[in-house]
Amino acid sequence: MATIERIECGARMSEAVTYNGLIWLAGQVGTPDTSVTEQTTAILANIDRLLAAAGSDKTRILSAQIWLADIADFAEMNAVWDAWVPAGHCPARATGEAKLAAPGYKVEIIITAAQG
Repeated sequence: MATIERIECGARMSEAVTYNGLIWLAGQVGTPDTSVTEQTTAILANIDRLLAAAGSDKTRILSAQIWLADIADFAEMNAVWDAWVPAGHCPARATGEAKLAAPGYKVEIIITAAQG
């Protein structure tokens, strides 16, 4: 039986969970009330950190769900994403507009990846 590992487990949620070679990250957000570029940059750095803690990296991402508070920010977020994602390793991805947990959040990214 495969072991479930919870990374940065708090009272409400874990930042990441691994099971049977897969990694699920909680929705990652940046610092509220900063720009879309700054929030996306911080989120992607945190994704790198959490994937490393789970024994993986961004070349192993299987899918990404990206939520924007305002879909008009799509191009600004994509400029940061496109510079970050490795060529030839683009995951399946969906992007939509949603009301996020607090008004200052502009971007939230949810990742599923394979362990290394």
